[in-house]
Amino acid sequence: MFDWGIAMSFHKPSSPQIFGVVNKKITQYRTRSNLSTLVSSVLVQTNPGGDSPEPNKIFHSNIAPSRCKNPNHLLSQPNTIGIIGGVSTFSTLIFLEKLVRWSSKSGECPPFVVCSDPASYLELPRLGSYHSSDSKIVEIQSNMNRLVVENLQRKRAFLEKSGAGCVVMPCHLSHVWYREISEGCSLPFLHVGECVARELREAELKPVEIGCNVRIGVLANNPTLMAGFYQDKLQEQGFEVVLPDRATMEHIVNPAIQAVNIRDFKGARNLLKIAVQVLLVSGVNTVILASNEMQGLLPHNDPLLKKCIDPMDALARSTIKWAKSLEND
Repeated sequence: MFDWGIAMSFHKPSSPQIFGVVNKKITQYRTRSNLSTLVSSVLVQTNPGGDSPEPNKIFHSNIAPSRCKNPNHLLSQPNTIGIIGGVSTFSTLIFLEKLVRWSSKSGECPPFVVCSDPASYLELPRLGSYHSSDSKIVEIQSNMNRLVVENLQRKRAFLEKSGAGCVVMPCHLSHVWYREISEGCSLPFLHVGECVARELREAELKPVEIGCNVRIGVLANNPTLMAGFYQDKLQEQGFEVVLPDRATMEHIVNPAIQAVNIRDFKGARNLLKIAVQVLLVSGVNTVILASNEMQGLLPHNDPLLKKCIDPMDALARSTIKWAKSLEND
């Protein structure tokens, strides 16, 4: 994917590392396109406690001195994108890949700074295996949620101080706490649900069944569906949302996700195809695949893939649209 060149690094005892990373050459995006975009970027690695490092100085490229407003910022271009990494470092890198790919269609990729700390989520899956009616477990889950939110709020604050002009979270699970994380943010904070719902509205879809509203299906894991933010954002745009029923979740969707986790990709692919077809039979125009585990399973030539949407593509496009709007000012 990326041919990263480490430009400079700093390390102090008992403190996290800051890596200044310049994307020297983008060789390929999953074999679909050849890119040669030079990217101004910074990747920030936090310490295990979740504390964000203080920026001392950083090496970056393509920064026009006349546009730099604050020399103490990591990146001072007004269209700098701040990215809060999610549960998976790999999914964060995939989003960066999307950012570069979609940017290349109209020029260079905007500068971005990434703050990633996947370790802060590690305890959450373990708690999910307990029965939620146990008051002690509910209390532990509440405390863990609070710790995760506080951690993500620190990441957001770091990005604000680093010179970012907007903030995005390429992570479905993080959006469960979007309201708490974004509260008090001084910057535009893009929501993945709003981005995909707006794109679908702009597409002016026609109902599959005459006399009905346009229906959009959503496939995701239980926490994302229970949080309901995709449903809310789609309904705000006038769409009817169709979700898998309980039997489909128990016997198809959840086993598909589990199959990916044990690297049974063929089994996961077959189950995902069934889940998509179940929603299409319900009269949906398209299916939002709101789970990292579901991405990349369907072959590029599979007709079902044309009926599916990766919401992170919508988030990447909306982020680029925001950045380009500042370039034109």
